[in-house]
Amino acid sequence: MKSWTSLIAMFFEQAETLGDKPFLWAKKDGAYQSTSWRESAEIVSALARGLKTLGINEGDRVLLCSENRPEWPLAHLAIMAAGGITVPAYTTNTVSDHSHILSNSGAKGAIVSTKELGGRLVPAATQTGGVNFIISIDDLGLSQSPGPDIHNWSSIVEKGQAEPDTIADYVANVSREDTAVVIYTSGTGGAPKGVMLPHRAIMHNCRGAYDAIQELSLDDEVFLSFLPLSHSYEYTAGQFFPIFIGAQIYYAEGIEHLSKNMAEAKPTIMTAVPRLYELMYGRIAKGVKAAGGLKETLFSKAVELGTKKYENPGSLSFGEKITDAIVDKLVRNKVRGNFGGRLKVMVSGGAPLNPDIGIYFTALGLKLLQGYGQTESAPVISVNRLNLVKMETVGPPLFETEVKIAADGEILVRGDLLMQGYWQNEEATNEVIKDGWLHTGDVGHIDNDNYIQITDRKKDIIVNSGGDNLSPQRVEGFLTLEPEIAQAMVYGDKRPHLVALIVPNDEFVEEWAKETGNSANLANVIGNDDFRKHISEALDRVNEHLSVIERVRRFELIEEEFSVDNEMMTPTLKLRRHIINEKYGDQLAALYGSD
Repeated sequence: MKSWTSLIAMFFEQAETLGDKPFLWAKKDGAYQSTSWRESAEIVSALARGLKTLGINEGDRVLLCSENRPEWPLAHLAIMAAGGITVPAYTTNTVSDHSHILSNSGAKGAIVSTKELGGRLVPAATQTGGVNFIISIDDLGLSQSPGPDIHNWSSIVEKGQAEPDTIADYVANVSREDTAVVIYTSGTGGAPKGVMLPHRAIMHNCRGAYDAIQELSLDDEVFLSFLPLSHSYEYTAGQFFPIFIGAQIYYAEGIEHLSKNMAEAKPTIMTAVPRLYELMYGRIAKGVKAAGGLKETLFSKAVELGTKKYENPGSLSFGEKITDAIVDKLVRNKVRGNFGGRLKVMVSGGAPLNPDIGIYFTALGLKLLQGYGQTESAPVISVNRLNLVKMETVGPPLFETEVKIAADGEILVRGDLLMQGYWQNEEATNEVIKDGWLHTGDVGHIDNDNYIQITDRKKDIIVNSGGDNLSPQRVEGFLTLEPEIAQAMVYGDKRPHLVALIVPNDEFVEEWAKETGNSANLANVIGNDDFRKHISEALDRVNEHLSVIERVRRFELIEEEFSVDNEMMTPTLKLRRHIINEKYGDQLAALYGSD
């Protein structure tokens, strides 16, 4: 396999090889239109030269805020070609979020796509200071800016085209150890930290991914990009891995148009978070149930026999094999067609995948591999292999990646995939990288096949099914500030949203009972609709101050307080979450209903 000195060198060499073949696809006037490898390289080179005229020098940071579209990778590649470092920003960032990242990174410039996104970025750049320019991909609708100079994308490209083409010299000087990107984590309670990823870490991931799926006979591959490119998972798996193998990338119009875009793009490789697979599962199951009759019967048989083949390969009887062949044509072929008809493999990452979901899609003839990683590892550490899939695991480590289990069960990782550290935060870096090993904070074990199974987390962090990291203590802290609530525990690992167990405040119970003429017996109170309404109103007040992913959607009232005596709290009054989960597991599960 070819080894390149840098990501930008890899891109230019692939562009030279692939020339006029299509590379990036986006909707224009209702139809997908492509930009070739050659055209992309010309834009990257011109934009890089334009960035140089704006003062971008080696090591300068440039913030990039855009939805998934061809300009995203072109901008990032141009920043690297100019010697700069890209700082991706989520399109959901607030003015405050942008201000923190701009200030912390010391960004010299920014690139933003739309008027809406510019409406939050421009004020942040103005308030922060230090940002010399903003390049807008679309028109921002500003006649003037009180802060940074605002330039149009096309004008900077044209300006760069008029400059001497010296980009090859800059590219030649970029090494594997240079920082390619600073990706800010979403944060779990404190301010987001900037993860510095060098070229070698991302290329190591690409080489490892290639090794993991090379038996697919990779050829003219097609990706459909819809996860945010500012997230490390899509950044590597949906952007640089396609470049690594010379694939085409289609950009989805949004999650709501995903089914239509799949039919149009006909992807061969798909990367997504568990929540998306859960939504797909729900949509398929609902459609089958609504159809009923023979269709439902055949579908159920396809799932049943597919599951049996997964759990016990070679166990189908002669009659079952015949039936399986029939449902493969009548059911599985149609399911595969709904995914574009060319899908070779689906990969799940960013959060834990429910094994039942993985088995379900496998049973329907769609190969689904679960992987594992962190932004600090660029991000993939391990992934299941096609020749041996264990849905309850996250697979074996990537090519030339070392994984070991510490004495306390923590998963440790070493190799070229590791970050250089957190941007301007040596203390935090030293907390997670010790003696060359990344301390993941996850607990698990390695089986006889070298497959990793994650069993717990050292830190109380919830990772929802969308891959978002949440601090339960933060949400619980807000809840217990309300006069109606004495104690709370939020739950939502691998789930689409948070729910909570709530212990009512004794004083509020007494007051409510006195005012309403009800008994203050807590066993009776928690089932009273009027009392539950008061708790619900308290929850609404808290949710107003939380982000969408932090909001608690449902709750269950319990009468037993969390205490040291009942072992639901430590001596230092911290919740023993695993004990509480064991005791109230059924109630917590019931709160999700048919979600």
